[in-house]
Amino acid sequence: MNIQWFPGHMAKTRRLIGENLSLVDLVVELLDARAPLSSQNPDIEDICGTKPRLLILNKSDLADQATNEAWQKYFAEQGKTAILFDSVHSKQVKVVTDTVRCLLSDQIKRQEERGMKNRPLKLMIVGIPNVGKSSFINRLAGRTAAISGDRPGVTKGKQWIRLSGGFELLDTPGVLWPKFEDETVGLRLAFTGAIKDEIMDTETLAAKLLETLTVRAPEALKTRYKLPSLDFENGFEALEAVARKRGFIVSGGELDYFRAAQIVLDEFRSSKIGNISLESPGEVEV
Repeated sequence: MNIQWFPGHMAKTRRLIGENLSLVDLVVELLDARAPLSSQNPDIEDICGTKPRLLILNKSDLADQATNEAWQKYFAEQGKTAILFDSVHSKQVKVVTDTVRCLLSDQIKRQEERGMKNRPLKLMIVGIPNVGKSSFINRLAGRTAAISGDRPGVTKGKQWIRLSGGFELLDTPGVLWPKFEDETVGLRLAFTGAIKDEIMDTETLAAKLLETLTVRAPEALKTRYKLPSLDFENGFEALEAVARKRGFIVSGGELDYFRAAQIVLDEFRSSKIGNISLESPGEVEV
């Protein structure tokens, strides 16, 4: 499946991040907990260099809990700090702010020694499209400080947001990288909605997702769509079965594959099929 998009504005965002890096004390990188490696932009590591960084495994409530914990351990073994977060229901705001202060403790101490006791800590928020940056910021702010939505591309430019407790956040638009070396990475990002559905073949994408769920969450898939078995030749057969079970029929008695595809993608993204992780530490392929 050839996944393409138009990265012109992404290149602009990449420059924006690099140009503003010197203005912040720490970079907060949001990852999708369902696919932390696939949603980790390799460009961010290059751009940020030695700048302190905190990883937020966002949408953790949509992923498998045991796999979430495995990812936390995985990043810790790499010397990176990762926090599980759910921007919709989480009460972990204090965990985030306390962790930031811990990571910047040496810098804070140096500033206090120079008489800069009340200087705000400046954080840059980065991540791929639709990973939940704006919702994360709103949760930290305790108010609607950033425009959010359930589709990629809502944040258009940088914006500074002041928080109580001595923090200032620089929000940036979501940024992907110019080329996916591994098609599996592109598919996982498409499954989660990081790539705009408008440029995808929706039925093919849903068929690929069903093939993935047949392996990763077979019981959840069977239960959600009341499928007696998953003995399908491919994802399109599975999509046909979903369309029949849901009664998606158009004039002339033909099955409405497009509607079925939309339902499968929407119900995966909202975890109605189940709390499912698309990758686990150490995996190469789905």
